[in-house]
Amino acid sequence: MRDLQNCNRREFISYASSFMLAPLLQNVVKAAGNGSRPNILWLTLEDICPDLGCYGDPVAHTPCLDRFSREAVRYTHCFSVSGVCAPSRACLATGMYSNSIGTHHMRTRTKDFPWLPKPYEAVPPPQVKHFAEYLRLTGYYCSNDEKTDYQFGNPISIWDDCRTGAHWRNRSGSQPFFAVINHTITHESQIRLPLGKKAVTDPATIVLPPYYPDTGVVRNDYARYYDNIAAADNQIGQRLLELDEDGLRDNTIVFVFGDNGRGLPRAKRWLYDSGLRVPLLIRWPGHIQPGSVTDRLVSFVDFAPTVLSMAGVAVPKHMQGEAFLGKKTKPPRRYIFAARDRMDETYDCIRAARDKRFKYLANLQPEKPYAQKISYMDEMPSMKEWRQWQSEGRLTGAQTLFFSERKPKEELYDTEKDPHEVNNLAENPAHQADLLRLRRACRRWRKEIRVLADTPEPEMIATMWPGGIQPQTEAPNLHPAAGRFDMPVQVRLTCATRGASIVYTTEPGAKPHWYLYGAPVKLTASATLRCRAIRYGYKESAEVRGEYVLQP
Repeated sequence: MRDLQNCNRREFISYASSFMLAPLLQNVVKAAGNGSRPNILWLTLEDICPDLGCYGDPVAHTPCLDRFSREAVRYTHCFSVSGVCAPSRACLATGMYSNSIGTHHMRTRTKDFPWLPKPYEAVPPPQVKHFAEYLRLTGYYCSNDEKTDYQFGNPISIWDDCRTGAHWRNRSGSQPFFAVINHTITHESQIRLPLGKKAVTDPATIVLPPYYPDTGVVRNDYARYYDNIAAADNQIGQRLLELDEDGLRDNTIVFVFGDNGRGLPRAKRWLYDSGLRVPLLIRWPGHIQPGSVTDRLVSFVDFAPTVLSMAGVAVPKHMQGEAFLGKKTKPPRRYIFAARDRMDETYDCIRAARDKRFKYLANLQPEKPYAQKISYMDEMPSMKEWRQWQSEGRLTGAQTLFFSERKPKEELYDTEKDPHEVNNLAENPAHQADLLRLRRACRRWRKEIRVLADTPEPEMIATMWPGGIQPQTEAPNLHPAAGRFDMPVQVRLTCATRGASIVYTTEPGAKPHWYLYGAPVKLTASATLRCRAIRYGYKESAEVRGEYVLQP
């Protein structure tokens, strides 16, 4: 994998040249006909493990997803790169590990705690783009409803439409689309709010993980978690129905997946399977065997290259993930990796490596206990209950582990025999070979991606925002400059800021449609050409306008 922070000039020029050539590919693809290009739809869920009927969960009520799974391939070993949404979404967007591009702290814009660095936007290396930009350059209409949470802002260059209600139906004609629809009903906040909401799922039917105290409060939170999954199932069913109504089923690849693990204590935010393992169902008519199941290891870092592979778009060499479907499919990976860093007001540093069976954790700050205070996490009734039982000395067995005064330097779990990861095998002589193998894999991964997490957050910010001031993208330049021309005229756009994306429009008004620039803009009639530029993590440039008068 490349060290993107130290990319040399030749590598950058090579990448930039390929970026500028993308519109030529767009013309070739359009000539071939849009009908040959698959649409791609992401239906995302928040804070959910594979707690669905199609994964064998007897409590879950998920008839729509169960039916969909019979038309799709079901992945049993899909993992986030972080136990929380924002770092995970930055990875999904870029095909890069969040701790290699500075988006690993949760969140960069936290402002409620005066002892933290002031809010900032991460500045990834200049080559790094949201993969939707590559799709847009090859003719795709890209929409997002509506969550972004990338930690480098929401650059104007990424989406054709990004708002509540953004939908593939808003595109032009039969243009191929990439659409994301986020389902927030399963977010952890929806478990505890409104506080007086009674669970529909019978709490008595739930088998609790052994690390929780078995109380009515804990069971009620877990039951409401299942209630929210049932509500999301209905919402996803509606989206799939809309796809059928539009006659798009046969030419649309559909992903259904979660953004991190359960929104419950010792799950979300943590690198145990309860925080990393997510459901993944993919339907691709004519390409995937309906109702099939695979235990192939899949990481979120693989999603961006996989979508590009499916769409027939070149996968940039800087991406750290590997395509698991499509023309550019790579051999199955041996390990997945994950990281935990600051969570809201609380610092920690943990790294994880996992194969199909064993999970390894390196606690790089073992002096910090698991149960550090995180204000948002502590609002959950079951977390309050757990702390209350601890203070009263009522916890036993695995329930006490979370409140240890220190963390061990290393943890190792056999996830087949110990799915809740409570029996640490790191000092077990019978598992030293597994420990050494996964420790080496984790260290090799950290070295390969040159993790920014090894740099204290204030120092990292200082390199991104010198003097604590957010840099601003330079205004784009128009070549030729505005004036009178014989028709038609082709206008080339450039920007002095390395890694900046440029958008343009000829529409008037405060909310025009901005097109992503990739090749000279051909004007065939008089127009006002409006342009903006943005590098991820920077302020957007000032708008530049040019009046082009075309005369016969």
